Amino acid sequence: MSDSAIRFNERTSIEQVEESTELAPRFDERGLITAVTTDAQSGELLMQGYMNTEALRLTIMTGEAHYYSRSRQALWHKGSTSGLVQKVEQLLIDDDQDCVWLRVNVAGGASCHVGYRSCFYRQIPVGREFTARQHQGQIELEFTDTDKVFDPAEVYGDAPNPTIL
Repeated sequence: MSDSAIRFNERTSIEQVEESTELAPRFDERGLITAVTTDAQSGELLMQGYMNTEALRLTIMTGEAHYYSRSRQALWHKGSTSGLVQKVEQLLIDDDQDCVWLRVNVAGGASCHVGYRSCFYRQIPVGREFTARQHQGQIELEFTDTDKVFDPAEVYGDAPNPTIL
């Protein structure tokens, strides 16, 4: 079965989008939909990315997470290089169908290309903590995870880093 065999419905009404059983995702002007990914067991937030129509179709068809990399301008099967494949346990879509939530099990236990389990490995101080920790108006992030699950240099070698400055 090709990914074109999966067809998304045209958006025709608010009732259809919010109350029907029709899948009518809203992709933005770049052709992307936000994808939030959490661990299926713990609920831990692992990453946030984007999908284009092909990535969403492939995710539905294969049961493995596919994304669209804005930095590489390419379809991305999560784990194809690192082996850290995300097996989708549940795929949900929000009320106005412009965001998907993937609940996944991760082979290898990590989702972040930097080597941490989650892409959300630093926190921003808020309230009193911000006031106490700021340095001349500069915010200092605090690591919430200091142990990497894998060494990115060993896994990715000399592949270009997807982070854009």
